[in-house]
Amino acid sequence: MKDARYSIKDLENLSGIKAHTLRIWEKRYGILRPERTDTNIRFYSDSDLKKLLNVSLLNKHGYKISLLSTMNNKDLNNTVLSVTQNDSTTDNHLDILLAAMIELDEQKFEKIINNAIIHFGFEETVIRVIHPMFEKVGILWQTGSVNPAQEHFVSNLIRQKILVAIDGIIPVFNTEAKSFLLFLPEGEWHELGLLFYAYFIKKAGHKVIYLGQSLPFDSLIEASRSVDSDFLFTIMTCSLQDTNSEWYISKLSDQFSEKKIFVSGMQVKGLENKMPENVILIQKVAEFKSILVNF
Repeated sequence: MKDARYSIKDLENLSGIKAHTLRIWEKRYGILRPERTDTNIRFYSDSDLKKLLNVSLLNKHGYKISLLSTMNNKDLNNTVLSVTQNDSTTDNHLDILLAAMIELDEQKFEKIINNAIIHFGFEETVIRVIHPMFEKVGILWQTGSVNPAQEHFVSNLIRQKILVAIDGIIPVFNTEAKSFLLFLPEGEWHELGLLFYAYFIKKAGHKVIYLGQSLPFDSLIEASRSVDSDFLFTIMTCSLQDTNSEWYISKLSDQFSEKKIFVSGMQVKGLENKMPENVILIQKVAEFKSILVNF
């Protein structure tokens, strides 16, 4: 599998280390050695990203960059495993999960996820570890820097866990329960976030009508005529084909003017002041959980 290519901005977004600091580490300590394109643009490989995540994690634990710069990749890996063996810090779980994604290392990924679930429980693991990780991966997806195989690898592992968790919820028959119709717009295939929210809705004792990925607008209208729902919920991660998110939201609002519509995702960030009256922007899972409590 061909390595992905990362810009220094990608490394900053994933590691949390400022680009200015990364350049200093490169120049003074040789932590990373970027390659250059034919047009002399610097880029970084999967191995560079993995090393930086390890260095970043150990630096947070008090290891000096001067020492880390002398360690080979094997020593870095072993030190990371040693210092995080019984650590419950969410940032550490996040860094190791990203490294496991890069390596396509299922055993390491499962170990870290299971450790997080033991420390935080499933819900908090989703909120504090998994969801932030996919926000970071989503940034790379938008820039074309992430390798699709890596994103699919980690998505499928998490998807399995969420489906098991959803199946394990014992239905609560509540006459006051609300119904939510969940879907992704046509051309949108990243359903992991939608499954997160389906889990929280069902866990809160409400009904989920799950229509899934890439739903044509006409099919959404037809489905809404067949089932009675109190709310609509959608996520926009990628740019929509032949239109933009603001226009699509306006269309949703007009078509379903009698319903409340929840929207989330990278494509709607920054649109807080442009939402129609019946549309509610959700930026964090915890925020939506608070809303569910008040139903």
